[in-house]
Amino acid sequence: MFKCCLHSQLQFRSETSLESDHLMGSREPIVLIFLILISTYESSAKGGIAEELNEEFTEGLLLRPLPDRKVLAHFHFQSSVPPTRIYGRHHHLFPKSIYQLVNKFRVREMELSFTQGRWNYERWGGYDPISSSSAKPPGVELWADFDVPLDQVDDSWRNLTHALSGLFCASINFLEHSTSYSAPQWSFHSFAGKLRYGTLPREAVCTENLTPWLKLLPCRDKAGLSALMDRPSIYKGYYHSQRLHLTSDDFGTAKSNAGTMLEQTLTVVLQPNTLGARAMVSGKTLQPSWSLNSLFGRKVHGKCSVSKSSNVYVQFEQNLVSELKEVRKKSEAPESGILIHDDFGNNTIFEMSASPDRVVKEVENLQKEDSSILLEFLVEDYNDSKPFDLGLRWKLPVVWSCQQAPLHASRFLMGSGNERGAIAISLKSLSSNNTPTVGCCEKGSQLRINIFQVVPWYVKVYYHTLKVFIDGELQSTMENIEKIHISPSEDKVSPGVMEMILRLPCGVITAALTLEFDKGFLHIDEYPPDANQGFDIPSAVVSFTDFQASASFEDNLLNKLPILNELQERKHVISYTEVLLVPLTTPDFSMPYNVITITCTVFALYFGSLLNVLRRRVGEEERRLKSKGDFK
Repeated sequence: MFKCCLHSQLQFRSETSLESDHLMGSREPIVLIFLILISTYESSAKGGIAEELNEEFTEGLLLRPLPDRKVLAHFHFQSSVPPTRIYGRHHHLFPKSIYQLVNKFRVREMELSFTQGRWNYERWGGYDPISSSSAKPPGVELWADFDVPLDQVDDSWRNLTHALSGLFCASINFLEHSTSYSAPQWSFHSFAGKLRYGTLPREAVCTENLTPWLKLLPCRDKAGLSALMDRPSIYKGYYHSQRLHLTSDDFGTAKSNAGTMLEQTLTVVLQPNTLGARAMVSGKTLQPSWSLNSLFGRKVHGKCSVSKSSNVYVQFEQNLVSELKEVRKKSEAPESGILIHDDFGNNTIFEMSASPDRVVKEVENLQKEDSSILLEFLVEDYNDSKPFDLGLRWKLPVVWSCQQAPLHASRFLMGSGNERGAIAISLKSLSSNNTPTVGCCEKGSQLRINIFQVVPWYVKVYYHTLKVFIDGELQSTMENIEKIHISPSEDKVSPGVMEMILRLPCGVITAALTLEFDKGFLHIDEYPPDANQGFDIPSAVVSFTDFQASASFEDNLLNKLPILNELQERKHVISYTEVLLVPLTTPDFSMPYNVITITCTVFALYFGSLLNVLRRRVGEEERRLKSKGDFK
């Protein structure tokens, strides 16, 4: 009986297991098909996004005549890549070295500049997007924001400086020490105190820095607009600044499709080659004529093959356009048409070697008769058999001035001797200032100025001695300071940092700030090889938060061109002051050499005489002398 029951139970279980196996076997193809459909849908969705978001590279060149017979050339290159979660880690156009820096050190935003010379704000302007973004202090300037915990920011900064130092063949690794960098609070785009800022004012800029910068471009300097970058032509200019600006959204919590964008700009101020005497018309000197070949020694043989757009622009700013119209009236030239619609190959004031493909006028000044204009030239229409060599020849003398910042900022030292002194920041209104500063007065507010200054630790600044002068009169400090943040220096640990928002009356003519300081002493090992030349205090950053430099153009298609997006982006008007050279008490570095020389001489004489006495054998010498006497 027990065996029968057991046999029936086993039979029932075996039948049940067979039925379940049959059901599972019938479900497996359905589940497999379902998984295949889901994966196909996801891949098609990702493929559609990847098709819409792809790597892009654009190049552009902006040329602008300057009032002091020079030419501004502003190269702009932009490389962008979609987020890693969509596009992956393998790139075709975006530089791999930069992508690795972003992901290894979790860089959210970074800007690095190498500058030779100083931007002349009085002659080249200070109220336009190029001067606010590309006019940098001499040497190296680096700031970076990280997406790491607060206690890891300093380590990420040190590792980043070493990586950039090797990448660009520069001494950026000198910024690794805490005495060389600072942590601004509000002067830059800071995110919860994770931004670091450092400068090297004495860093020499040469081709060793430009060559790695060019290697980040897909075509390097072999094709496209970058082929114009002839080293001797660039470095003989009055001003040269190469900048690298990086933004990344790969680490954000929100799923953005912005990805990583690398912006490379090269700003050069060149003097056109003028052979012989200057051309004169009616006793006035003509502006020098120039072409791409005369400026750079090369021509453009087409665009970079992977570039989405490649354009050259010639900009006539607002003051120049108004002056051109005045010259036209005085020369009794026909005024049948507006200047921007004239024949540029047969103009009464200037002559262009090629007709522009498009002429664009600034939108914000459309209500005015005088507004800046852009002449656009497409490089893709040219090749090796037909190179592009844009030229401009002046026929009549033109004199104009660039738009200035609300106040011209400068900085200098006061006092004498090697013990103490004072730092003065001067703000002066220029007589040729065409900036509409009345806007802030109409609102009943004051002119707000943000000042950021970093002072090395061996210059011991007494911040309680801060004095504010307006139009030559001493003012109450707290009445004119809206906000201030001071981080005093610590010997051999950190520099002194001052961030201040200053309030001034809108009709101010001159303003000045003074700070007293004492000069410290360094250890002999801390002096550089050229210590007698002096020690540098980095440039102060002066920004006018109530004024924004931008230009809007009437053609909506221009919003898709990165070089014109840079002109249309609203930025605060920023100026950099001079780099100060502070002489410190230096020891006599020849004294160790003198002491070593004298000591060695004394020891040589002493030990020489001692050894001579010890090794002399008196009896043997007497026998020799006696033998010599007997022989005689």
